Amino acid sequence: MMRVAFKRELQINWVSAIADFMLAGMVIGPLAAPFLAASGVWLLGGIANIIYFMGVHVCPQPDMGLDLAPPHIMAVCMRCYGTVTGLLITRLLYGATGGKGFYWLSQYGWSGVALASVLMMAYPLELAAQVFGWWSFNNYLVTPFGLITGLAWGLFTMPILHGRKIIRNS
Repeated sequence: MMRVAFKRELQINWVSAIADFMLAGMVIGPLAAPFLAASGVWLLGGIANIIYFMGVHVCPQPDMGLDLAPPHIMAVCMRCYGTVTGLLITRLLYGATGGKGFYWLSQYGWSGVALASVLMMAYPLELAAQVFGWWSFNNYLVTPFGLITGLAWGLFTMPILHGRKIIRNS
């Protein structure tokens, strides 16, 4: 009886793996921070402080986070978390479609860049409207603006980050 050994090589797309790791941190971290802080365990509180430190440096209004474990709030506001949610949705969509579909904006070259850029302006335009006093902060209002920005960002970048090289010169 002859045994045949099959050699399978595991090839890791490091850009994709690192992007997924960072996205997981952006999804879990802001939600976990208030519970870690409320735990009363020194080490978990230290991890929460690191997450809050990062939130303060990426979110324009981290003090507007949801009150998940009173008195501890999420590490970012819902505008930012809406953006992260949009990125998560597009990552899941990319995994399900393998990057095939008309909606992946990077396949359209500069036109895709322009459309993604216009859609990504939802977040800063809403923030500007709030700063200029056109409306006040409301989690139900700001979340969809962040979501639109995250979807646009994800629809452009997921094919680039996760292996499908579809950018072409236009």
